[in-house]
Amino acid sequence: MTQNQSLHHLKTLGELKRAGYQSRMVKDELRSNLIRLMTEKKNPFKGVWGYEHTVIPDLERAILSRHNINLLGLRGQAKTRLARLMVNLLDEYIPVVEGSEVNDDPFNPISKFARDLGAELGDETPVSWLHRTHRYVEKLATPDVSVADLIGDLDPIRAVNEKLQYNDERVIHFGIIPRANRCIFVINEMPDLQPRIQVALFNLLQEGDVQIRGFKFRIPLDVQFIFTANPEDYTNRGSIVTPLKDRIGSQILTHYPKEISIAKQITRQEVNLTSDQRALVEVPELIHDIIEQMVMEARTNEYVDHKSGVSARLSITAYENMVSAAERRAILNNEKKTSARISDVFGIIPSITGKIEMVYEGEQEGPYNVAIILIGKAIRALFEKHFPKQNDKNPYSRITDWFENGHNLNLEFDLKDSAYARALNSVDGLAELVDRYVSDSGKMEKYLWMEFVLHGLAEHSRLSRKTFENQAVFSDLLGSMLGEYE
Repeated sequence: MTQNQSLHHLKTLGELKRAGYQSRMVKDELRSNLIRLMTEKKNPFKGVWGYEHTVIPDLERAILSRHNINLLGLRGQAKTRLARLMVNLLDEYIPVVEGSEVNDDPFNPISKFARDLGAELGDETPVSWLHRTHRYVEKLATPDVSVADLIGDLDPIRAVNEKLQYNDERVIHFGIIPRANRCIFVINEMPDLQPRIQVALFNLLQEGDVQIRGFKFRIPLDVQFIFTANPEDYTNRGSIVTPLKDRIGSQILTHYPKEISIAKQITRQEVNLTSDQRALVEVPELIHDIIEQMVMEARTNEYVDHKSGVSARLSITAYENMVSAAERRAILNNEKKTSARISDVFGIIPSITGKIEMVYEGEQEGPYNVAIILIGKAIRALFEKHFPKQNDKNPYSRITDWFENGHNLNLEFDLKDSAYARALNSVDGLAELVDRYVSDSGKMEKYLWMEFVLHGLAEHSRLSRKTFENQAVFSDLLGSMLGEYE
């Protein structure tokens, strides 16, 4: 328990003094509370996965150094979430001069209002307590943001109404940054801020003060600045001007999950499913693996713009779409329980086409075809992980022979579970192959693996697969090719 947790019932400056309260700068708060949590082996950045040995240590070093911070990374890399979680490192409550616009410290008031009030009332100056959840201020940088928005300006209406001269501090209307005094202040997408506006932040970062409209006074603000930026913005829309970057103590590089297991943790944490969906649709690990592998394939695919990045939000919305595809199928078939299938993965295509930026070749190929390619590459990669390569003892010969003997398999995406099982059981050798290489699969999950094998063989050019709007048709590869020339 911090001193502030036990003192927030006190109501005046005098009571604070008698209780022995000592104020401290916001960066010192963050540093002290981080040290305490580290000593107690507690994690202040819960819910952020995959950064334990990279980003989090860098962020902790920056806090210990009392630096302003720039989080630099592609979209969907939890930059804003990291900034918001830093609120956990603030004291639970701090005292402020009651009625202050700029969260004046009762011991070190900076505004004319608080100074005058303190001069008049002394130890009877009223104090209110500000919870840490109200000490986080966030601003999205857009080209229309002005110096007045951030720093402040003169308020002519107040001057007229209160009959004040324009050289009176009381005519000042404080901007969002002075109002964030003793807080964490975040500017998202910093390169979108016009260079002339960035210049206005120089003094704030270096000297910690602001000047408004030529007033001959300095307001020494106490702010922890955090900026977020996408490196692609540096070339597409703007840049962080060099003198401003020079004033930011630590620039921390974020990244995408490096392992499927980490990506799955993030997706499970973030997906927004109803209780009905969770009860109705079972999602086998294989299906989730395909989604995360598809996202990783997108990040290296030649059709996708790597500089733009592929957000973790793609995994999240794709998972939600996949569950909804299975849910829709169950509703149409009046089934009370179902398990996700490979065919349900094709329901994620709207998530893919809306969240990837393509290079010229990708635009020529078309968003839909690129989505199909990415799903195919994910299936291919995972097939190679779970099933052996073809050799002299071809484990897939019974399956391919069945198709070579003139059989086709039409898997409609909305088949009932019973019809889906019958269709897959009709393929000679398919069930036996899955029994040989996949252990501990339930009844419906076994059919998923059987369907997966067909898609995997198609991706390795052992079968022909044609995907239409509502079905996938598997047939002999050579027969399919010859049929195109008849």
